[in-house]
Amino acid sequence: MPTLEAKVADFLNQKRIAIAGVSRTKPSPANLIYNKLKDAGYQVFAVNPNAATFQADPCYPDLNSIPGGIDGVVVVTRPELTAAIVRQCVDAGVSRVWMHQSFSKSATSVSDDAIRFCTEHSISVIDGACPMMFCQPVDFGHKCMRWVLRFTGGLPK
Repeated sequence: MPTLEAKVADFLNQKRIAIAGVSRTKPSPANLIYNKLKDAGYQVFAVNPNAATFQADPCYPDLNSIPGGIDGVVVVTRPELTAAIVRQCVDAGVSRVWMHQSFSKSATSVSDDAIRFCTEHSISVIDGACPMMFCQPVDFGHKCMRWVLRFTGGLPK
């Protein structure tokens, strides 16, 4: 089984990444992740079934609507929505999923059903943490969060 570091490296070596859960009405972790990956040179795609655009970019209702496909998806939704999003991965040909979890485990996208689905369908899954803890350059706050979570055992396996 690959280590967290190997899964993160594989995920971040991709170039076309969807961010499911961006918000057009309020600041959110999904919005921050979208901007961080975009600023880092990734081709990012906003996913929200209730928005046509996000920050002047097209916003897609689901993974299958993204032209040209994607290499991975960061899921930043409530856990009960995560399973529906990962089910789209099979038809969309997505083989990498990152279920976001903030420093507080109460703000999580991680879903046991979604993890199980990913495992059963050979989809590499990172079940927790935040891409901003790993995407270079990492800001001081996210470096601290990564260190604390690693020290306390709060990072996914």
